[in-house]
Amino acid sequence: MHGLTNRAIQRFVTDSYGIEKWNDAVRWAALDVSDFEAMLTYEDGLTEKAIVGVCFVLDKPRSDVMEDIGTYLVSHPNTEALRRLLRFGGVTFVEFLNSLDDLPDRARLAVSDLELPSLEVRDHSSTQFSLVCACPIVGFGHVMMGILRTMADDYGVLAVFEHMGSGQGVETISISLVVTEFTEGRKFELGARVE
Repeated sequence: MHGLTNRAIQRFVTDSYGIEKWNDAVRWAALDVSDFEAMLTYEDGLTEKAIVGVCFVLDKPRSDVMEDIGTYLVSHPNTEALRRLLRFGGVTFVEFLNSLDDLPDRARLAVSDLELPSLEVRDHSSTQFSLVCACPIVGFGHVMMGILRTMADDYGVLAVFEHMGSGQGVETISISLVVTEFTEGRKFELGARVE
């Protein structure tokens, strides 16, 4: 697993709950590594052990922890770059959804050896979509739910998301757009403002 994934889990815990909770998770899971390097590659089993340790220490179900990680990835000030990368996907939330198929390729432009899970958006109508995620990490669909909920707020969209389950390494999320212009949404500019 790419170090960015493990580092994201570590940063989620330390930024949200403090370094002691992370240290507790490392001890409980008997991890060989306590401080992940973003640009290294780690055994997939180490990522799984880290997630299990975090769930135990936080006393939360895996689905909740994974969704919280997704929310963290696009809402915390330390992860603003990811939010910006996602916002480049489109001016509207529907454009953003349809750009998710290309997200792994866009991410590789920034980090050439980063292998993101395969994402496929299926349009069922102008307000009904599904997102199919193929990933070796169990619960990655819940990470995407956290990302989608936060990005819907970012775009000012009222939407309902439902994890439809998993099977054969694939997780599916149902997406129903209720109101596409529910609020003003968060301000986004393509370039940094020069003063």
